[in-house]
Amino acid sequence: MIFDTHAHYDDKRFNHDRDQLLGSMKEKGVTLITNVGSTIKTWDSIIDLTRKYPFIYGTIGIHPSITEELTRENLERLKTYLAHEKVVAVGEIGLDYYWDKTHHQLQKEMFIWQLEVAKEVGLPAVIHSREAAEDTFSIISQVAKGMTCMLHCFSYSKEQAREYVKRGHYIGICGVVTFANGKKLKEVVKEIPLSAMLLETDAPYLSPDPHRGKRNDSSNLIYVAAEIAKIKEIETEEVIRVTYENGKKFFGIQ
Repeated sequence: MIFDTHAHYDDKRFNHDRDQLLGSMKEKGVTLITNVGSTIKTWDSIIDLTRKYPFIYGTIGIHPSITEELTRENLERLKTYLAHEKVVAVGEIGLDYYWDKTHHQLQKEMFIWQLEVAKEVGLPAVIHSREAAEDTFSIISQVAKGMTCMLHCFSYSKEQAREYVKRGHYIGICGVVTFANGKKLKEVVKEIPLSAMLLETDAPYLSPDPHRGKRNDSSNLIYVAAEIAKIKEIETEEVIRVTYENGKKFFGIQ
């Protein structure tokens, strides 16, 4: 029972075989998927996926690098989508100083606003953070008190991971942990407890070894789980079981 806590099956790279692929997930051991929103144009597609597939849930948010969508008017629209019964988080939201070099203040303002909306409606938040470690931690520490966040595709140090876990947040572990050059994420896995980890693909991106460079999908999480088990010196089945329960707890899925 694998739970992929972060995928993008609305992506056009799945257009030719989406139904066939998703229809095969149960036999591949994947029983829950969260399809994560990043742009306004994906929101309706995500709701459609949650209606079509009982095992798919959705999150709604605006990715920080899509700065042209970061307006108050659009964020008011976000609130209406969050009321859908199978929308389980606000996301992915956060800060991205890698893709956007010029709108950092706007990103911070809209990150705070979306966190406040999440708190208002009682939903957790899925956080995207790239090359913005200090500002991300500062905002979450100040604004997200009393709520829970998932640090998606975590790319920072084990010390930073430990601080997030201390505050009750979860660390998303993706295919990077299987890479030969994924030393930093391997250290994070060794440092933090399994109870603070969530498995994620970011499909169609970040396929683990041995499929690196190809289109990713949720069935590849078995390689991520196996690598975590190797690092933690436990059984792969335990990784799958614990992270499955972690995901249900984080998203409030019964």
